[in-house]
Amino acid sequence: MLKPMKSITLVLMISVAFSFIAGCENQAQTNALLGSALGAGIGAIAGGDSKGIAIGAAAGGGIGYLVGNEADKKKAAAEKNREMDDLRANQNTVTVWITNTNGSKIPVKLRKSGPNFLGPQGELYTSMPTEEQLRPVYGF
Repeated sequence: MLKPMKSITLVLMISVAFSFIAGCENQAQTNALLGSALGAGIGAIAGGDSKGIAIGAAAGGGIGYLVGNEADKKKAAAEKNREMDDLRANQNTVTVWITNTNGSKIPVKLRKSGPNFLGPQGELYTSMPTEEQLRPVYGF
């Protein structure tokens, strides 16, 4: 029978090896792996036998998964909110192309703000500006 310290070391080494080999895809998997390792270590200290290690690993893995899954849900919700914010910003953006004296074109993105338009440098237009109005500021 392995001594508790050797059991802990063995469990931790195997867990670390699995984390490099398996490559966890999300926080739930990562936390389940780490929770299993920690639980197995605690089980080895508390019980010292394979049954204690297995129970600790199972409990730690389950708790780690639940905690990681909640973190994944929060991350997904934050990403969805960012996408919605980007979509709203794009819906309020108008691009005007300025033709320069050499024939090249420069995009100028204006943001709609109520009935007005805001230019990239913060200038306010009370109506949609024309290319001629924007050329002195953004063209050459």
